[in-house]
Amino acid sequence: MTRPEFYDEGALVAVLTTQPLDRLLDYKAPEGGAMLGAFVEVPLGPRKVLGIVWGPGRGDWDISKVRSVIRVLDAAPMREEMRTFLLKAAEYTLTPMPAMLRLATRAPGLGDPPSMRKIYRRGEGEPDRATDARRRVMETLADYGDLSFTLKELSEMAGVTSSVVKGLVKQGVVSEEDAPRDVPFRRLDPSLPGKELTDDQAAGAAMLADAVRSETYGTTLLRGVTGSGKTEVYLEAVAACLAQGRQALVLLPEIALTAEFLKRVQARFGARPAEWHSGATLTERRRIWRMVGQGGAQLVIGARSALFLPYQNLGLIVVDEEHDTSYKQEDGVLYNARDMAVLRASICGAHVVLASATPSLESWANAEAGKYKRLELTSRFGPAVMPTMGTIDMRAAALPADRWVSPDLQKAVQARIDAGEQAMLFINRRGYAPITLCRACGHQIACDQCDARMVEHRFLKRLMCHQCGETKPMPTVCPSCEAEDRLAPVGPGVERLGEEAATLWPDARIATLSSDMYGSARALKAEIESIAQGGADIVIGTQLVAKGHNFPNLTLVGVIDADLGLQGSDLRAAERTFQLMRQVAGRAGRADKPGTALLQTYQPDHPVIRAILAGDEEGFWRAEAAQREAAGVPPYGRMAGIILSGPDVAAVFDIANHLARADGPLRQVGAQVYGPAPAPIARVRGRHRGRMLVKADKGVALQAALRAWVKQVQIRGDIRLAIDIDPQSFY
Repeated sequence: MTRPEFYDEGALVAVLTTQPLDRLLDYKAPEGGAMLGAFVEVPLGPRKVLGIVWGPGRGDWDISKVRSVIRVLDAAPMREEMRTFLLKAAEYTLTPMPAMLRLATRAPGLGDPPSMRKIYRRGEGEPDRATDARRRVMETLADYGDLSFTLKELSEMAGVTSSVVKGLVKQGVVSEEDAPRDVPFRRLDPSLPGKELTDDQAAGAAMLADAVRSETYGTTLLRGVTGSGKTEVYLEAVAACLAQGRQALVLLPEIALTAEFLKRVQARFGARPAEWHSGATLTERRRIWRMVGQGGAQLVIGARSALFLPYQNLGLIVVDEEHDTSYKQEDGVLYNARDMAVLRASICGAHVVLASATPSLESWANAEAGKYKRLELTSRFGPAVMPTMGTIDMRAAALPADRWVSPDLQKAVQARIDAGEQAMLFINRRGYAPITLCRACGHQIACDQCDARMVEHRFLKRLMCHQCGETKPMPTVCPSCEAEDRLAPVGPGVERLGEEAATLWPDARIATLSSDMYGSARALKAEIESIAQGGADIVIGTQLVAKGHNFPNLTLVGVIDADLGLQGSDLRAAERTFQLMRQVAGRAGRADKPGTALLQTYQPDHPVIRAILAGDEEGFWRAEAAQREAAGVPPYGRMAGIILSGPDVAAVFDIANHLARADGPLRQVGAQVYGPAPAPIARVRGRHRGRMLVKADKGVALQAALRAWVKQVQIRGDIRLAIDIDPQSFY
């Protein structure tokens, strides 16, 4: 029996709310009735909450006590394919439906009626008198470019009163305009000419365009060496999608990547697309959400959460740098955007392009098995060639304790500076030093809330915990033995490397790139643009610099600690090190000048280091796949992580031990339970954490077994249980 599409006034409807309830709630349809999938406001106790009409009501409640829907919101109803996607994603990730709905309604003011409002952006003039408050307003506007703000947003973000903004309006420094709350985005023109493509690129673009035009589901792994023009190829697939009148989504792993990418999109299609990420203002987020649902946004460039926007007619999803770990959400709803992109596309008949120079082993294995099509770009665009790779054996470098740049690397960097070229020094550690040690008693300063060492951030003049974000001033007295001026930084981070670089190359322009050194995403984007235009001689950065950036004048990459990711028990350690080293090396020699990548290592004979140098990617993947298959771990087996946490360590492990003993539902499907054991970081934000690992064969219906298994325990009080399907990290 099919569900009705419309419910007349007074009819019983089941409403799914965003509140943490384990069931649908019955309400009476309001005056004028309600569509299936309509966004509604309903009473829940004394509050008004957001919900969606999910179907007919159950009617198992006293009809006289059933309350009415307050109103239907002025928003496009949620489509059937979106409801199906949320249901299937919830089933796969074992997430309650209200939490999935919250992911799909991350926009403010959805219930506000269409109206005009005052918006504020940068004007033409300069203030007659410079004050600190006015300067903050100007800096906020500069950080966000041509984006608009409401008065409240601008004053709050700048930390000033509204009168300061109004005063700047009178002087013409800030422009005040009347604008509709939600307007469609400028139309993109797919018929505009794109860049001239090589034969390989043109063949790849034609293949993807044909796949999009078929209007059937499929996934293509677009694998191309760094600098081979993957972006230009998949932009032609976007053009084919737009030409059909369908919407396209491009997922990027890092907000800082969007500046250059948006310019390329604007050059290709004549207008800017919609941007969906944490750097967008609340005003823009509301507009994007509504326009996507109404068809007023053809192309969305976004972070992983853009996958949950209410697309009207989605025809293409591109996951750029698909191997990147930032696509996995590690808190709240635990999902992998790459996998969810494939799921969503399969429901709505869209095509998926997974683009990467160093694909994840999961995607590589699916391409090998024939589940995904495979498209290869084997050479760089134009005169550019792949960089030459080499190692520097640090065992022979004999560096002093406070130095990390070897003499060989120093000479290589100096040669590039003398030639008017750029060099990059890469170290995957934020801050100044990972450990602050007392030389009197050996105490290492730790976070009060976590079992983690605090990292010195000299730029901020504070210690920071990278687990919970807690900060405290840099002490001068040891908190353990109270010895004065005996605290010493141990190990390097990007800030310390920047300090060393300033000593080694005093006349060079040095830019340090780290996500915590810029006040906003826009400021970080501006710095990256400046570097690309030649605004620095030496670039020092974390993995932020390894993600798709194009610095035409960069000819040398020096990796300070190539061994860093090879330690520990992470099953993906080799894969991630290989990906990171190949990606960061790929920043060199992307224009007409040849590039070089030098890896400082204490293990030059390590199999991963040798594979990186050899450039035999296919050989590396085959060897890594063989090891994983022999061990029966993903992608050749199934895994689920169980994380229990609470303020009382005994209560956490009581439940964990009970689950470990009651593993009957898992044994029935052949799954094994490992643990419980304290997590590697056993306390985060004051909560003690215990972990268990469930391992099963590839074809096992693991979710149903896990659901039956955890139902055996009652989680009460402050204890939380999270299930992570296909875990990417094990901290």
